[in-house]
Amino acid sequence: MMRPEGDRLPFFVYGTLRPGERNHDVHLRGRVEAESPARLPGAVLYEGPGYPYLLEDPEGGPVCGELITALPSAYDRLLADLDALEVYAPGDPRNLYERVVREVTLLDGSTTRAWVYVAAVRVAAGLRASGAVIEGGDWAAFRAHR
Repeated sequence: MMRPEGDRLPFFVYGTLRPGERNHDVHLRGRVEAESPARLPGAVLYEGPGYPYLLEDPEGGPVCGELITALPSAYDRLLADLDALEVYAPGDPRNLYERVVREVTLLDGSTTRAWVYVAAVRVAAGLRASGAVIEGGDWAAFRAHR
């Protein structure tokens, strides 16, 4: 099991930050030490306006994504840039996402804690009421078949 030091956790990405998606190179190129396929149990994806939202759901999942380990020298700036991209600021009621710590599972079955951006409460309520679930929990596969 990987043990990140302090709060410098890896990131679990599941949408436009995944390899081959539009924000991967823009935000992650040259800032990443490792990328590994991973899964997040207990979650579902919903369609958003060109990107997915992840909602926690004990009956759902897993959601497919990548575990991104930032280069130590790039971590602080990357964290700030990802927070801005995901429209997240601690405690801000206008957030689109909240950044939370969750256990993700790597393909070898090991688990590690990672930062995950989940839909903020007000966004999640709207999606649960009238949103479209991405079946299979894989944004890349969903986009490839559209």
